[in-house]
Amino acid sequence: MASLLLLLALSAPGTSLFSPGSGRLLPYDLLYADGVRAYFARDWPRAAELLQRALHSYSQLLEARRGCQGRCREESGFVGPPVAPSWETRFFDRVLQRAECLGECLGRRLGSEPSLHRASREIQEDFEQREPYNYLQVALFQLKKLDEAVSAAHTFFVANPQHLQMREDMEKYQRMAGVKLESFRDLQATPYWEAYKTGVQQYNMDEYLQAAVKLEESLEEVLLALEDCRALCEGPQEDGTEEKMQPGLYEAIAALYPRVWKCRRHCVLEVATKPGRVSATDDFIPSHLDLLQFAYYQVGNQALAAECAASYLLFYPSDELMLEKMKRYWVELGEGASITARENIQQYVQRSLMEKKLIYYAVEHLGGTFNDPDPWTPDELIPGSLKQKHRENQKKQRLENLDVGEQEQRGPFTFEGITVTVDSHQLNGSQRVVFDRVLTDSECKDILRLAKAAGSTEDGYRGRQSPHTPHERFEGLTVLKALQVNGSVPQHVLGSHPMGMACLREFLGLQLLARLPVGGDQDDRMDLSHPVHADNCLLDPEGKECWREPPAYVYRDYSGILYLNDDFHGGDLFFTELDAVTITAQVHPKCGRLVAFNSGGENPHGVWAVTRGRRCAIALWYTLSPEHAEQERMEAEDLMRQGDMEQEPSHTDVKEHMRADHSGGASPEPPMPKGRARSTSRRRTSGSESGQQPQKLRARDEF
Repeated sequence: MASLLLLLALSAPGTSLFSPGSGRLLPYDLLYADGVRAYFARDWPRAAELLQRALHSYSQLLEARRGCQGRCREESGFVGPPVAPSWETRFFDRVLQRAECLGECLGRRLGSEPSLHRASREIQEDFEQREPYNYLQVALFQLKKLDEAVSAAHTFFVANPQHLQMREDMEKYQRMAGVKLESFRDLQATPYWEAYKTGVQQYNMDEYLQAAVKLEESLEEVLLALEDCRALCEGPQEDGTEEKMQPGLYEAIAALYPRVWKCRRHCVLEVATKPGRVSATDDFIPSHLDLLQFAYYQVGNQALAAECAASYLLFYPSDELMLEKMKRYWVELGEGASITARENIQQYVQRSLMEKKLIYYAVEHLGGTFNDPDPWTPDELIPGSLKQKHRENQKKQRLENLDVGEQEQRGPFTFEGITVTVDSHQLNGSQRVVFDRVLTDSECKDILRLAKAAGSTEDGYRGRQSPHTPHERFEGLTVLKALQVNGSVPQHVLGSHPMGMACLREFLGLQLLARLPVGGDQDDRMDLSHPVHADNCLLDPEGKECWREPPAYVYRDYSGILYLNDDFHGGDLFFTELDAVTITAQVHPKCGRLVAFNSGGENPHGVWAVTRGRRCAIALWYTLSPEHAEQERMEAEDLMRQGDMEQEPSHTDVKEHMRADHSGGASPEPPMPKGRARSTSRRRTSGSESGQQPQKLRARDEF
């Protein structure tokens, strides 16, 4: 209760949170709460001061924890083998010494009880996502401190590249007079990412000597960052639960240690995740070694190349390509050469395997789950009872990556009258295909009339502006709206071919969209009707990657566009490389033409501007995950089943092996996240009840 009263007193409006000369590090969440309060009171000097102090306090807290963990590991480490029968007393003696050392060290460095610095998980997430910089940049801008404001804004934007408001702010900063280029700097930049990026760029330009220097620098920093992250795992952690009964000694240790080990294994993903991303770079450490061995070989240093190859084989001992390279290194270096893996890599692999062995043992015998972050884990390390789940995941991955060529080997195309006009090879990409005659001319006209009838009601998009360009309008409807407006969808509208039935029954996640230029013909337009994108991942043209993570619709597996007309100008679909610039294929719309493709990063695509007429098409999506079938899709299914009961039986020979997702709204683009910061007046304290749910606070555009 005393801690709660102290918190309320410190965070009360008008209370100073600073203690000059006291040498005490104030809790960062209290500073943050008062800083946000000053922000919304438009007290810009106080807001800027408190937010900067909060960021400094947070940084110092992490540094103190890392430093104390390192010092106490040396002073109270578990050295020497256990000696029976006194191993229990020796072990717990070290545990007590370690706990005492940590408490004393942190208390001295923080100038207060370490428990006062335990913020809620919500506040931790705000600082991990750099949310305070979002408020800080506005406060600094209001104070005319332009260079500092730009740096704060850039620091937030690096970790939140999808934040639309900050993207606009950054563009405004770039246009402002007096803004220096060097002001666009990341105040929380991690050294190894810069070194790794530079090293890869030099590697791609065949500058292998320079690349090796930067990659070595990155690898050294990565290993240090891993140690820092692991040290923080031994500190306090929020698990979101409250224990009603204290477990026994052995039970507590059995519950605690697997959690620490899992946290340490998660560090592999945390360190390999670029700021602003959710997905980690695959095989981050092995990729360093693979690049290094080739770079050293190119500059003639076979000894270091062989050392890196031997280190890589610690992760993948059966890699045939690397084994062949090792044979070549043995020949080139001679019989007397000594080729061994790097000692720090050996220690890393041995420690990882030992921890994972213990984790898998705990999961198998004590319950719980474990998502192994490493693809190189030996199969024999995984217990037999957990291997089936592993095989299922592999099978699903193979199904998702199934190439169109492999599908063609299964058997001939079975739908009569429909032709494969363009295959993947002709489209210069994997998992792309164009079908013709999916619908007849009369069927296209019927669907267009259906769309026009619904569009005249409040169920259509009623010509609202396209979210992708100010020069076009949207019209259209979803299949559910069509069913609700018309009572049913006539049989002939669904198409006389089984493929036509499959389109509307399997692809119930669909939208009929019409694009038309605003204000008449626009032959001189240079923009796109729909910018280059991928349907289930966030396209990063600069890095030539596509991140399959929210807010993208990651559950979309296959996409299709069924065209209904061609009496318009422009509007062709085109595919590009990951750079979003190099065009690899183009498809011209026509009635009954269906283009289908994998929804992932293999198929970035866009639409040229519609300069004349009205382009109509049905956008379709498949998903392999039935749990993502949404409410509107299920309602549409029910309406169609009711129609089937009143009419002839439907085509039951079309086997349902996929389900479709439906995304409301006119645009298939993913919704962008909104920035936010939370009130920090709620803290979790032992022996007291939590306070009232904090009010959600949002930064505002002050430009």
